Formats: sequence, C-alpha cells, structure tokens
Amino acid sequence: MPRANRHHLPGHVWHITHRCHKQEFLLKFARDRRLWRYWLYQARRRYGLCVLNYIVTSNHVHLLVRDEGRSEIPRAMQLIAGRVGQAYNRRKGRKGAFWEDRYHATAVETGTHLARCLVYIDLNMVRAGVVQHPREWEASGYREIQDPPDRYRVIDQQALQESLEIGSLPELRQCHRMWVDDALASDCPSRDNRWTTSVAVGSRPYVEEVQKALGIRSPGREVKELGDTACVREDAAGYAMDGRF
Repeated sequence: MPRANRHHLPGHVWHITHRCHKQEFLLKFARDRRLWRYWLYQARRRYGLCVLNYIVTSNHVHLLVRDEGRSEIPRAMQLIAGRVGQAYNRRKGRKGAFWEDRYHATAVETGTHLARCLVYIDLNMVRAGVVQHPREWEASGYREIQDPPDRYRVIDQQALQESLEIGSLPELRQCHRMWVDDALASDCPSRDNRWTTSVAVGSRPYVEEVQKALGIRSPGREVKELGDTACVREDAAGYAMDGRF
C-alpha cells in the first residue's frame, strides 16, 4: 500500500488523519479512545506538541497541530500510535498492525480556513450519525475548547486563538460555538475530503507557497480552486479517508 503523506514545515498548522488497520473499529470502546487522549496529553508534556483540536472516532482519529519545528509531530505520533496499539493488542491477545499505513498530514492556512477545518473536525461524529451535536462526543476537543478542565489539558487555547486571529479566549469560545451551530443549522456537516486528501488547503498563494516549499511538482498535483479555497491534492494513489466520516 502506498505510504501516506506526512510532510511537515515549521510554523504551519497541520491536520493529521490516522485510521485503524483495514478501517476496523478498533477504537469502538471508550476506554481505548480515552487511552489515545491520555497519550496525546503525554506527547504534549514530553515533546511540547501544540494541539489545536482533535477527535477520536471508532476507526480513525483527527488531530490539528501547529509545527513548532522541534520534530515533535513525528515523535508524538510514534508515541501515541505505538502505546495505543500495544495496549490494545496486549489486552485482546491480538497480533498484527493496529494502524493503517502511516498518517496523513494536510497543511492548513491560519485564519478563516483554519476555522473551517476546526469545525470539520468537530462535526465528525455528527456526520457519522452517532450524535446530534459535538458536545455529546466525549473523545473530542470541542468540550475542552468550550470548558477547559483544570487538569490534564491537551489543547493550547492561546495558540488556537492566535492561529484563528481572534482577540481573546472568551471571543474564541463564542466564535467556536457560533461556527458549529451555524454549520448544523445550515445542514453543512457534509464531508469535504479536501481536508483529508490534500497536501495543503487555503488561499491560492498559501497553497502555492506550501507546494513550493515541499518541492511538489507533478502533473497529478496541480492547484485546484473552489470558491475562495484552493488545495493541492495528494496523488490519486495516496491516502484517502473512508467516505463514511
């Protein structure tokens, strides 16, 4: 199977997607989803991983992070994937891969495009028909953004505020609620695979900047535009998330 894209450029925000082996529902139990979050917390502590949002579904995860240029993203992903897979296999007496291939990373422009990606992540289990609102799904960043816990925080709200170009934390939470509620009211939780199959998403100048920085020059990777959003796609044979989510 082709290797999934996982480029990194310091200073950029990355939307990471990682799915279970053969799309099996290996994260269907709450204890395993909580374990994934526990190791995400440990990755933040050990490596300084800057987390902006996340959600753990039954067969894949989404993680929104900012690259601080310390190789913290690949180190964190290795830690989380390894510990979660080992614990599950040990408990179940199972052998073999827990995760499918390597994770995929999409560069996301800060500001408006990041806000859209944030909501896209929040609405994963709404799109799956499991919940009516993201606050109903425990293993996600929505609750933490809206009501930060006193201990074991994962999301760097200050970094999220800065990346969204919002003036204060109360304003961040208000805007976040409004974006999610507007998406639900306008029947917009529909899947947009640009966030999970692209190398970069944002304005055309941003996408071209990332394309140049990564040295991406192939006929199958030209910049595409839809409205005010441009993207450069992964090769057709590359990583693609399951259409159900």
